[in-house]
Amino acid sequence: MRGRAVSLNFAPMRSPIRILGIDPGLRRTGWGLIESDGNRLVYVACGSVETSERVALGVRLVALHDGLTEVIASFAPQEAAVESTFVNVNGASTLKLGQARGIAMLVPARHGLEIAEYAPNLVKKTIVGAGHADKTQIRVMIGMLLPKADPQSEDAADALAIAICHAHHRRSAALLRAVAR
Repeated sequence: MRGRAVSLNFAPMRSPIRILGIDPGLRRTGWGLIESDGNRLVYVACGSVETSERVALGVRLVALHDGLTEVIASFAPQEAAVESTFVNVNGASTLKLGQARGIAMLVPARHGLEIAEYAPNLVKKTIVGAGHADKTQIRVMIGMLLPKADPQSEDAADALAIAICHAHHRRSAALLRAVAR
């Protein structure tokens, strides 16, 4: 008697991935947390870390560091995404943004998170479908994609957009990191 061939198809086990999106800025750094489970996105939290222009640069950078450290400790993300810097006409502004972005990269790295970087136009194209979308269009799409989200600042909305962008592109980003090694 011949045996029958049995085909066993196991779906890979997956669990939701908690993603931290960061929109770096020296005056205000936005952060947004989502969970991504396949194509399903769930809003977790968002906000911003604000600094005062009246205090020294070093104090402002420490405030950004401490604020992002608190976010990571409170919400335990598994991956992070940061918007890449665009070059301003004003060199001093670009330099200050770069310093804030350094903190935005340092804090997740110190907590062992892989960090992906996305150009502003890619974030906009992923969320709205156009690389030159404005802040209003981004907020409208955040409301559609994450109905429970109610970001209180544009920076928090942008951070959620960065997290969503990473959720859509994270497999590609992982492949690029693997090839680069």
